[in-house]
Amino acid sequence: MSAAESGGGRRQKVGSGPGEPEVAARANTTDDGERSARSGRRPGRSGAKDAILAAARTRFAEHGFDKTSIRAVATDAGVDPALVHHYFGTKQQLFTAVVQLPIDPEATLRLIADAPVDQLGETILRAVVGVWDSPAGPGVVAAFRSMIAGGDLTLARTFVLEVVLERVRHRIATPEDDGRARVALVASQMMGVLMARKLIGVEPLASMPLPALVAAVGPTLQRYLTGPLDLSGD
Repeated sequence: MSAAESGGGRRQKVGSGPGEPEVAARANTTDDGERSARSGRRPGRSGAKDAILAAARTRFAEHGFDKTSIRAVATDAGVDPALVHHYFGTKQQLFTAVVQLPIDPEATLRLIADAPVDQLGETILRAVVGVWDSPAGPGVVAAFRSMIAGGDLTLARTFVLEVVLERVRHRIATPEDDGRARVALVASQMMGVLMARKLIGVEPLASMPLPALVAAVGPTLQRYLTGPLDLSGD
């Protein structure tokens, strides 16, 4: 009896026994997403994340936040929309990844959304400057510095007006005033505070305690949002 026949014929060709074809099939998969049955990864082609980020950056810059959709980004990147959600979650989280913010701004936005309308000015200032002054602050400031230095002014403007302040605008808008000029004034004030406090270091503003800063600047922001403004230019 030959060695191959010993053991009662128990030796079989690879793939001839129960379960073996599945093993052989898995052995022929690639490393880019086709191992999803074992690793849980969604199928995707090589470089999908980079392609999604590049497509999203262009879309956000050219069309703004509101007019950009996950489906449009996926089409531009040549991937399925489910893959965009898998890698980045929501559209806001995708934008956060594009501008390379070290934090998700949603927690800050919720604080602002929960504030009474007559306290929006001080709440915006306290919430935003609180992030700048936190351990995550240097990363946030670095992201804005990078956008400005790199010429990504459209993305910076989109983040401030369409992500941070758009919810505020909806709350203060009236049939006679859509609130766009008001939130633009708030944005200008906030950018001025950021520049003076974090980028240039204008004293005593740079080291001013947050409560004192809120007391000094908060009422101005509130007036921009809900106070009387003559925007006619007459």
